[in-house]
Amino acid sequence: MSGLLRIALKLLLNDRGKFVTLVIGITFSAFLMTQMTSMFSGILHQSAANIINVGAKMWVMDPAVETPQNSIPLPNYVLDAVRSIPGVKFAVPLYIGAGLVKLDDGTYQAATIIGLDDATLFGRPTMIAGHILDIYKNNAFIMVKDANYPKLNSPRIGTSFEINDHRAVVVGLAHTAIPGLFGLPTLYTTYTRATEDLPPTRYQISYILVEPKSRTDILPIEAAVHHLGYLALTDREFIARNDRFYEFKTGMGTNILMMTLISFFVGLSIAGETFYMFILDNVEHFGALKAIGAKSRELIQMIVFQALVVGFLGFGFGVLLSSGMIALAKLKIPNYAAMVTYLTLVLALVMVLIISIFSSYIGIRKVTRIDPFDVFRG
Repeated sequence: MSGLLRIALKLLLNDRGKFVTLVIGITFSAFLMTQMTSMFSGILHQSAANIINVGAKMWVMDPAVETPQNSIPLPNYVLDAVRSIPGVKFAVPLYIGAGLVKLDDGTYQAATIIGLDDATLFGRPTMIAGHILDIYKNNAFIMVKDANYPKLNSPRIGTSFEINDHRAVVVGLAHTAIPGLFGLPTLYTTYTRATEDLPPTRYQISYILVEPKSRTDILPIEAAVHHLGYLALTDREFIARNDRFYEFKTGMGTNILMMTLISFFVGLSIAGETFYMFILDNVEHFGALKAIGAKSRELIQMIVFQALVVGFLGFGFGVLLSSGMIALAKLKIPNYAAMVTYLTLVLALVMVLIISIFSSYIGIRKVTRIDPFDVFRG
């Protein structure tokens, strides 16, 4: 570190009140920005829970479908047509629907019912109790043990209840990668049982899960399905389609964006004003340095260095505070939808850097106009 930067650091730390105020202001701003964007990332991640948990490489659906929760049933002939497409290794039906569970105490609880292909059980969850083959027993359902599990009174293997006036028996407990977004318990059963026990519509296939023979077969399969009048997407494309829906077609994306911008402007105003006051208090020091030969470029480097020190400290404390709060919230609220991602950190860092640049610009304008004669005369 050069001598001038050491002086800049000493000037910054010498006024502890303004230094702490600067760090707290940027910390608060970085905390809010990280918290808001992390919540949005968590919501998007959990909204794609069915896509991630099932794990299919390709999904065939009605072109109007935008999220996995809002499926539009497909006619049975589409399944046969997809299976006949060159490059398709196999294709199986998947049912995703809502069921109304009646518990022993007479209360009702909505639940998500997923019906797996009877022959392959493709997309099945990871078993933690019981055996997957027990799903073929009469009235058998496998319960996902996640944050929403207690809403069905934490059933054990052998527990029975009613789903849409049909008897259901828990034959196993399972684990999935992530819980759903909307707080509904999830039950797995066979495709046949799901379509028999839930209110039927004209068509019953929610999605067709496709396993291509190779990655080079994906585009031809998508083109062939499009020719049928339907839509084929890879899992990543389906997740991206789901994300766009929540970002641009609901109020969620707009609200999160507004809160993030408010956090940004709060940090911008606090840091800008406090840094300007810091420069005013130290104007004689900068004037003295200029009088003994310090160039304007060197003074600018000092101010930028001071702003970056404060910015990175505030960013670090803000991310630490946000991450700690998210971790604590997940311990108390298991289905809390928030996750810190690389994109979240990069976005918060960029906005903190903008705040630092703005603060340093205010200081630079003042320092570069200093006349050493006026400083010594005062």
